[in-house]
Amino acid sequence: MVPVRLTGPRLAIREYHHTPGDVDALHALFSDPEVTRYLPFEPRDRETCADQIALYLEEAMADERDTYRLAVTRLTDADDSADATPIAHASLTLGKYQSAYLGYVLGRDVWGLGYAGEIAGLLCDLAFGHLGLHRLAARVDVDNVASAKVLTKLGFQLEGHVRHDLLKGGVWSDSYLYSLLADEWPGTGG
Repeated sequence: MVPVRLTGPRLAIREYHHTPGDVDALHALFSDPEVTRYLPFEPRDRETCADQIALYLEEAMADERDTYRLAVTRLTDADDSADATPIAHASLTLGKYQSAYLGYVLGRDVWGLGYAGEIAGLLCDLAFGHLGLHRLAARVDVDNVASAKVLTKLGFQLEGHVRHDLLKGGVWSDSYLYSLLADEWPGTGG
């Protein structure tokens, strides 16, 4: 495994550690009904989050890695971001034809600080740079206006409205599908 380590102006993105701190941080995200409102699963308990991190590390060790589920921490002078407590979750799921789906989940206490844009930008750099992908896509619940704004600001284009894309709690919801091509991203010809 070649560990992922990305840094931006305020954030670092790294592999998860199977430690109590990282498990607690993921649980803080994935147990909050407000945070998971637009995610494809119900809030999760701590044991399930520990199992998720074990899976993330297993995926990271794959010979041909196709899934990147990563911890996001703040960068500060006081601590090493490699061991800092995660405040968000980032993901890239590779698909066919040099493409991937991008995702991010932030804790409520850091909403509105511009972190989602920084996370998505770092994932774009990874996807179009190191991974050499051609296309990124993101699905956003039609009610998740904040996430749609983040993607649009980064240059993602709205491709369509996907009806009844997710069944959660017995209720169907729709999504918008956004995409960005490598030649539209600064630094890769855009």
